Amino acid sequence: MDSQLGLIEQSFNNRYSCWVREALDELPDNFTITDPSISGNPIVFASRGFLKMTGYSREELIGRNGRMFQGPRTNRRSVMEIREAIREERTIEVNLLNYRKDGTPFWMFFRMSPVFCKKDGRVTHFVAVQVPIVSRKHWRNSGVSFSEDDGGSGFREIVFGSCRREVCSDSLLDLDRVLALDSDNRGLEIEETCEASDLDKRKAATAINNVLSVLTHYSESTGQLVCGKRCSLPGAGFINSSLYISLGRIKQSFVLTDPRLPDMPIVYASDAFLRLTGYDRNEVLGRNCRFLNGVDTDIAALYQIKESIRTEQACTVRILNYRKDSSSFWNLLHISPVRNATGKIAYFAGVQIEEGCKNQERHGLSPEMRQLSAIGAIKVAVRSLSMGAGPSDHK
Repeated sequence: MDSQLGLIEQSFNNRYSCWVREALDELPDNFTITDPSISGNPIVFASRGFLKMTGYSREELIGRNGRMFQGPRTNRRSVMEIREAIREERTIEVNLLNYRKDGTPFWMFFRMSPVFCKKDGRVTHFVAVQVPIVSRKHWRNSGVSFSEDDGGSGFREIVFGSCRREVCSDSLLDLDRVLALDSDNRGLEIEETCEASDLDKRKAATAINNVLSVLTHYSESTGQLVCGKRCSLPGAGFINSSLYISLGRIKQSFVLTDPRLPDMPIVYASDAFLRLTGYDRNEVLGRNCRFLNGVDTDIAALYQIKESIRTEQACTVRILNYRKDSSSFWNLLHISPVRNATGKIAYFAGVQIEEGCKNQERHGLSPEMRQLSAIGAIKVAVRSLSMGAGPSDHK
């Protein structure tokens, strides 16, 4: 968990100036910011308004996935629509039933938009704004009716029992578990879906613009500019955020490089790779893997790697690499082409295992089997995405 919190700190510190959190805290809106490049697409910032609305503290939310607010009455179709919007990296608006920390449900208008890196066009964050829906629609529990605008006292009198359960999964939106939370209808029953007003929608749009304005302003001083629309140069390489999330579930150290781009740069680096090498993500993306080489790196091993890429064949080599702090380590490196659903090579994957590491053999698997398992998971993620790729996906 500590390593993930470090990545969350980097999520903001590497892209925005140190004053960005203070500026975001001054906004009156209810919103969260998540980072799809970190395993699980966790919350990396939650506004004061959102904390007050849900009853959680910031420490309870940072590093967690937004599914923690879902419950037995959260609409499946809405969840699927959000998942599809993340896959397609686009804005979405839905009416959504979520749950506070004390278990009480509330309707809100949910608007989520991606934040793009201005340089390479990849999604750096998602901003999700939540506007509570003020409605006089009636709710019932055990035959007693009361309206939503009664100050919330009626809600707090409900005993939910087991209807709120924590969802534990690496997936972004684990639909099966969300929907299987509790099929018992003895709790609160909602007569009909609450609809957001035009005013609610305008509030959400304004809030998104406010957050984007702050992020844009505080990214200028770091040179890591962000924007609300993808505005990268044609041919720039980026990983679709949905693929980012799928790859984030693979715990092995690995990178993906794009052979269609000049100098075959790294377009994805796993959290384990960053821990192994000591580099930050922004120091790795866009560079060729040769930055890991040093004075004593064997030229024969480099030639073997070059030939495997040229012939589009997998290979395994033992190579001396160097960390950011200049310390060396023997890297058991497996390289393999990764093809999309059409059979074309989309990426080359490089899976690293440090020789002599205490965790070299885990769960009874040899290093070779662990590498092949990681390659298999990478191929499944890439092919699954390309089979359902939309116009905004990386082809």
